Amino acid sequence: MDINPNLQFDHSDRHIAAQQILSYLFSDYLGSFVIHLWNDSKLRIGSDLSEFTLKIKDAGVLRDLILFRDPVRLAEAYFDGAIEVDGDFNAALGLRHYLEDLKLPLGKKLTLLMKVLFLNRYKAGRPIEFVRDGEAARDNGRETIAFHYDISNDFYRLWLDERMIYSCAYFEHPQQNLEQAQCNKLDHICRKLRLQPGESFLDIGCGWGALACWAAKHYGVHAHGITLSQSQYEHACEEVNRQHLQGRVFIELRDYRELDQAVSYDKISSIGMFEHVGIKNLPGYFSIVNRLLKPNGLFLNHGITTDESGWGNCVSSRFINRHVFPDGELETVSTIQSLMEDADFEIYDVEGLRPHYALTLRHWVHRLEKNHAKAISLVGERNYRIWRLYMTGCALQFEQGQTGIYQILAVRKNNSFPPLPLTRRDLYEP
Repeated sequence: MDINPNLQFDHSDRHIAAQQILSYLFSDYLGSFVIHLWNDSKLRIGSDLSEFTLKIKDAGVLRDLILFRDPVRLAEAYFDGAIEVDGDFNAALGLRHYLEDLKLPLGKKLTLLMKVLFLNRYKAGRPIEFVRDGEAARDNGRETIAFHYDISNDFYRLWLDERMIYSCAYFEHPQQNLEQAQCNKLDHICRKLRLQPGESFLDIGCGWGALACWAAKHYGVHAHGITLSQSQYEHACEEVNRQHLQGRVFIELRDYRELDQAVSYDKISSIGMFEHVGIKNLPGYFSIVNRLLKPNGLFLNHGITTDESGWGNCVSSRFINRHVFPDGELETVSTIQSLMEDADFEIYDVEGLRPHYALTLRHWVHRLEKNHAKAISLVGERNYRIWRLYMTGCALQFEQGQTGIYQILAVRKNNSFPPLPLTRRDLYEP
């Protein structure tokens, strides 16, 4: 039924209009949930076995659904408190793919918008905001890193392991606890690099210093860790002192592009850092790493990849760049390997860790939700919601195979065999 704009509506009319809008928008949704509106009316979508309840507190949310059908705007409404989610949060995130695929004929879209205009007389909608893609760009440098990592060490401490490792853990079995899985990961990296006492080791994007300290303490290397985050730098320096590793671990607040090219290292790692480099900067990044290595030196690049080449204008890229990682970009593992080969690396080992990161993220989300009150006291409700949705969404993408993560072990070519065993047996021997 079309709406005559000259008609006046009472609350029951508005209730019916809202029900009509939502019934049409979700008529093909295969799941089941309840929509609880700002006027306490409810609408059931699907069967009686509801997976979650979506509380819509603002009629502007309906307007956004009609105009944009953009999951990012729906997420932002959740951040701002215009939407609440009760029940299965994972199931609620399934609305993303439904809305991405939803098509509205122009005539029906105009009819629905007329209904929303009358709803907005009763409940003012949120203003429409148009954000230019890339307007948060920060040149892949200190400002970008500060946006993400300098939010609060105490906040990260709520949900990371005791060593403050913010990268994929390495689980021996699904029931293993996060603390042990992160120790497994540190040791796995050191074994892959075949670290030896007295060697020089560079960790690019060293985070809070866990790997540099582990490598020095357990493998006897001289470790150099660099980060662009002031908060990470301060914590890492404290860890060096706490573990009595002065003279064996050197932490520096420095961009990898500013490293002294006259200094070379036996081994280099980059763990969860190259996602910040930017696709256009990757050739230069790998070339710099290659020059920093001694001939036959080993490099381990550990990072997230995507299943489609290029970092286009999709829901994931817009959400991540706007709210989590300004300038962050992902590429396919095949492209990453090709760029490494172009930079004169020889690739020796590639290991996919997708199930491990899904497990890691589930641990992080559980810990964050468990510490909800503490989190909002540190960073506010909005930031808590951003991180909860971001990490839950990432866990789903790793579980569904839309996102991957790989450790790539490579050697700087030297016209000879690299200093590696003929088999991988040494990685798993006690």
